[in-house]
Amino acid sequence: MEKVPKAGYPIEGLWISGFHRKKLWRNILFPIKLVSSLWKARSIIKRFKPDAVVGVGGFASGPTLNVASGRNIPTLIQEQNSYAGVTNRLLAKKADLICVAYPEMEKTFPAEKIVFTGNPVRSSITELNFSKTEGAKHFGFDDKKPIVLLVGGSLGASSLNKALAKNTAFFEEHKQIQILWQCGSLYLEEYKDCATAQLENVKLTAFIDRMDLAYSMCDVIIARAGAGTISELMVIGKPVVLVPSPNVAEDHQTYNANALVKEKAAILVKDNQIENTLLPEVGKLLNDTQRKEVLAKNIKSMAITDAAEKIAKKVLLLADQKLKE
Repeated sequence: MEKVPKAGYPIEGLWISGFHRKKLWRNILFPIKLVSSLWKARSIIKRFKPDAVVGVGGFASGPTLNVASGRNIPTLIQEQNSYAGVTNRLLAKKADLICVAYPEMEKTFPAEKIVFTGNPVRSSITELNFSKTEGAKHFGFDDKKPIVLLVGGSLGASSLNKALAKNTAFFEEHKQIQILWQCGSLYLEEYKDCATAQLENVKLTAFIDRMDLAYSMCDVIIARAGAGTISELMVIGKPVVLVPSPNVAEDHQTYNANALVKEKAAILVKDNQIENTLLPEVGKLLNDTQRKEVLAKNIKSMAITDAAEKIAKKVLLLADQKLKE
């Protein structure tokens, strides 16, 4: 709701949320929210008169695409994950096209509607052309020593931060290993004075403004397994250790990570094991040149750099068909 207007596009929100299957009492307002969202979606579509409607799996996609389908407006779903969310599974029956980023999605969606496009990746990543030396210089690292990049997202990842804070001894014992620790804006105050953050081979930051340079300099990347993150990592083509977040709908990040592990394109470490397992695993990987090469080659082979263009063409195709009717 902040970034879209800043990019110059109007945005309207719907009063909708997911259905809680464990804490049923939290669904008291769900029927009211659903009716309200359907009503507002109907009003938006009537006013805007779209030639095509695109849903990317968020809760707001449900009412909006449902109304669009009822008015015979072409709809397209973009499923970013290897395990489809409830919203997209429900909408698939009426959707005209379904753009996916992982193989074998016909287990979930009608095969005749599926188009394999991949997920869009920002141009600053697809056009990456910096060296390790340039990246290391920007962040103040020694390019002759191994560099690890840990990214927990713009808000950060609590368990990843705790794991690093509790493993000061690892970085004291392995002073040749340097790490850029992106803790997230929510956690900077909590971790900026911890013992790990004070070490010379550790650099703590809330946010990384030059991800292109960070990706260029690192030898190994530690990251969550969100769809957007994985799509970027495929383009980067570096050895990756994925720690799926356990706090996401239907554990879809684990499905995303396993899709790469199956292709020997990433290493998976479970979130509940990271305090004891993550850094030793990274240390072993840094010393295993052959394994690093295999992981980098395999994840790079899965990259799709023109996903945005492919999806846009499908949207325009649907809109053009509507205009010809």
